Amino acid sequence: MSLLKGQTLTDHDREVMQLIRSHIDGEELTRLLLELGNIRSLAGYEKEAGDYVYNWLKEEGFNPRKAGMVENRFNVIGTFGGAAPGEGKNLLLTSHLDTEAPQYNERDQWRYRPETVERPEWLEAKFEDGVFSGRPVENDRGPMTCTLMAAKALKKAGLSLKGRLYITACPGEIGPEQVEEFRGSEFLGKEIGAQYLLSHGGVAPDYAIAAEGTDFGMTWMSCGHALYRIDLYGEEVFTPLLEHSSELVRHPNPLVKAAVLIGKIQEWAMAYEKENTYSANGGTSVPKAQISAIRGGDPHIMGAGSEVCSIYIEVNLTAKQSIGPIQRGLERLLHEANLLGQVLPLVYRQGYEANDEEIAPLAESIEAGSQAAGRGRLPIAHPAYSSMWRDHNVFNMYGIPSATFGPARFRPTLDDMVDAAAIYAFTAWKICNGPS
Repeated sequence: MSLLKGQTLTDHDREVMQLIRSHIDGEELTRLLLELGNIRSLAGYEKEAGDYVYNWLKEEGFNPRKAGMVENRFNVIGTFGGAAPGEGKNLLLTSHLDTEAPQYNERDQWRYRPETVERPEWLEAKFEDGVFSGRPVENDRGPMTCTLMAAKALKKAGLSLKGRLYITACPGEIGPEQVEEFRGSEFLGKEIGAQYLLSHGGVAPDYAIAAEGTDFGMTWMSCGHALYRIDLYGEEVFTPLLEHSSELVRHPNPLVKAAVLIGKIQEWAMAYEKENTYSANGGTSVPKAQISAIRGGDPHIMGAGSEVCSIYIEVNLTAKQSIGPIQRGLERLLHEANLLGQVLPLVYRQGYEANDEEIAPLAESIEAGSQAAGRGRLPIAHPAYSSMWRDHNVFNMYGIPSATFGPARFRPTLDDMVDAAAIYAFTAWKICNGPS
């Protein structure tokens, strides 16, 4: 049974939403989003965007702090409310500073066509004909701007909060991991972002919202992921002495044997997502798997092939899965293909979901905000949004009921962004003034 049953709005609810909306300036929101969105903020290099958010929060009177595992990659935390010590609940709004993009170095040639790297939308936020565009808008400084404007609207409107609202911005969300030779602070991933914020940032939330585009749907579940390296072994044969086999599995070169394994992996991946799809009140998670990289041999040494070919597989995991069965499944796949090698898990991050009963007050508050803003009933988000990693996963991991909710993911309008800001503000007003 869905928790999202529709809320009965009071006249006071409608008055509060109208008051909030009257204190959200669309021109100011647009200016803020474009300034913040056009700061270059690649994963590993979020400092300039973090400084911008910190300075904005300081100028607006939200008493910001920085909390970071490393100096140049820090979380920003602003606060508002807390007017009645010991009363109300605390809500944390979080969004991430880093945006997916090429790395703009020689490693880009491993992944992108040259013309792809040159696309301006990787780094540019635009507003044309009433519509925002660009990767920084989509992921995630558009929703981040909405959280900032939500806090400002509450303050300008003179709406007091018994509990505390935390407005936060995090580095390291989009997916970098320390793998193989890619070590150092610029390759740190999720452990420096929301997880560090929660464990070292001086926050005590009762609920959290990961502010990201969900097309105005809501989900309180999320997938984790694992990265596996399958090493295929073979023989390095001097090229003039090589005897080709018509059966690829019998070829001595593991770079050739990989063709056999790739077909098997594809069959396994299609079965895997069907067998492990998980549906609950909070949404549906469809765990996907795909080959993310292949490495083998040494291109500058001529005369022979290689003894090793490594295939890297990204595997998503629902809240109901763990890593052991997947490990055994891939090992069985390798064995049944009659291939020699090993399966090594390099990264493991678990998926989580909030408890239905515990998330209910947050779901009801967001639903009420959606209705008060004229968006109607709040739908459960598309399975894509409950089948990926988002930072509400971190809070659910720590037992804090959390969800992801936000505006249109792609090409949001100004009205979308104003509505999202208003709903975030209304939700904070509801939660932070609710029973403690």
